[in-house]
Amino acid sequence: MLTPKSSRPTPERLLDAAETLMRTIGLANTTTKAIAREAGCSEAALYKHYANKEELFVRVLMERTPNAGPLMAELAGDHDERSVEEALTEIARHASLFYADAMPMAASLFAEPALLTRHREGVQEIGTGPHVVRDALTGRLRRELERGRLRPGADPEAAAELLLGACFQRAFFLHFSGPEVVRPVEEFAPSVARTLWAAIR
Repeated sequence: MLTPKSSRPTPERLLDAAETLMRTIGLANTTTKAIAREAGCSEAALYKHYANKEELFVRVLMERTPNAGPLMAELAGDHDERSVEEALTEIARHASLFYADAMPMAASLFAEPALLTRHREGVQEIGTGPHVVRDALTGRLRRELERGRLRPGADPEAAAELLLGACFQRAFFLHFSGPEVVRPVEEFAPSVARTLWAAIR
């Protein structure tokens, strides 16, 4: 049974409102005033629960984007019972779907340099940013290197950038050119993982 909007806790109502606006009008057009109005509370109430709009954006990405949780779990995990290639396949699958979901919300920022600068500073203020995914995958691959599961001399950071860069590019092509120019994620993820693994195993 759905909880009536008015009876939901204020932080949840604000997160709901932020998600609705960010998905419909984009991050650049979503203001704290509009989020508060959509949530049925004051802008002052918003700042009692969230540091800034950027924190709400990060929370929407990490809590309301279906593949964010599984992606971060894969990046943090150490699944010795699986091969590294199998783990990379799952990471590529979740990253591809995560970027595809996140890109439309964030894309409007890049049309306004001043707004992009404010967003970057706001994200830095709360100690996060898109690089955390790359850093987490780099850490995961460094642990595999220490276990001797990657070839000596393999570069974990470059490997992370190659895998995630391919996933991000797929999301860009998906939105810009349409689904007909990208492979289904079920085909794309294992192919990218297999190719990367061939270079670092």
